[in-house]
Amino acid sequence: SAPTNATSPLVGQRALYDLSLAESGGNTLSATGNMTYVVRDTCSAWSTQQHLDIQSATRNGGAVNMVSDYTTLESKDGRHLVFRTVQKSNDAVLQVVSGEANVDAQGHGVVQYEKPIKKTLKLPDGTLFPMAHTAAILAAAQRGAPNIAPLLFDGTGPDGAQETYITLLGWGPPKDPVTSPALANQSAGRVHVAFFSRTPDSILPDYEIGMRYFANGVSDMLDMDFGDFRMRGTLHSLTLPPRAAHC
Repeated sequence: SAPTNATSPLVGQRALYDLSLAESGGNTLSATGNMTYVVRDTCSAWSTQQHLDIQSATRNGGAVNMVSDYTTLESKDGRHLVFRTVQKSNDAVLQVVSGEANVDAQGHGVVQYEKPIKKTLKLPDGTLFPMAHTAAILAAAQRGAPNIAPLLFDGTGPDGAQETYITLLGWGPPKDPVTSPALANQSAGRVHVAFFSRTPDSILPDYEIGMRYFANGVSDMLDMDFGDFRMRGTLHSLTLPPRAAHC
C-alpha cells in the first residue's frame, strides 16, 4: 500500500473552483457550476469534503441541477476509510452510498456498505483509498513515471474497487502562470485519470478527469469529462491552513 504518513507532501486545503462547459457532444446545451474541495489534517487521518453543484440545460428543454456531496475520513496509514456520497438531481435524491472499508496488515481489504444496501465486498489486493491514491500519483510524477494503474476504492459507487489508468506529463516548475500565491514555489505536472468499472466489458472509462497537480496535492486546473459533456474548472480561491502543530 502507499500510506500517506508523516513524510507525505499532502496538505490540508480549501479550494473553490468555477466550472464552465468545455464541450458538449450530446443532450447538454449549457452548463455552469462550482466545486468546493476541503481537506483537513486531523493528525492520524485526512478528512475530506467535496461539494459539486452543476446547473445545466438540455435539448429537451429541461433545466437540471446536479448536486453531489462526498465526505471521507481516511487514516494516514491507508488502512481505514469511512465514506458517504449523496447525489441529487433537482433536489431529488438519486443515490446515497455510505459505509466503511478496511485493509489488514497483509493488504487484504473489505468494504462494508450501509447504503444503498447493506453488503460486504472484498477489495482486490493493492487497492488504494483516495488520499493514498493521490499520494501515489504525486510520487509517480516526481520519479518521472509516464503512467501508473492502481486500483482505487473511494466510496462513490456501490460496486467496490475501480480500475484507474493515470497518465503523467512534464513534472517540474509550472509552465503556465500559477493562479494562487500559495502554489508559487511548488513543482507541478499534468495528470489525466480514467476510471473504469472492473467488469470484462468495460472498454470505455466511466469518468475521466485531467488536472494540473502540484506537489502538495492541490490542483488549479480541472477538465472533468462526464461522457455527455465536459466541464472546465478554474481555481477561484485557495486557502492552505497551517500544519497542525500538535500532531
